[in-house]
Amino acid sequence: MTVRRAPKFVPFMAVGAIVGFLAALVVAYTGPVDPTLTRESVLGFFTVAFALPGLLLAALLVLVFDRRSIKKAERARAERTFDDDAA
Repeated sequence: MTVRRAPKFVPFMAVGAIVGFLAALVVAYTGPVDPTLTRESVLGFFTVAFALPGLLLAALLVLVFDRRSIKKAERARAERTFDDDAA
């Protein structure tokens, strides 16, 4: 059997989206005030603009880590054992 340490996709992509949201939060609340837009609408726009690319970059990063784990995979031998006490 093959043994390797593969990364989990969902946590990586969640962190990418959260980092994108935090960047949107910083941009929305530290920029100049626009009288035609509220801060929340600017935050919504920048959340879409930053969270989606953050998610995609994290997905690419996890794919790179996954490929690396395939190259470092090791072969192991597994043998079936019988436990007489379990019956």
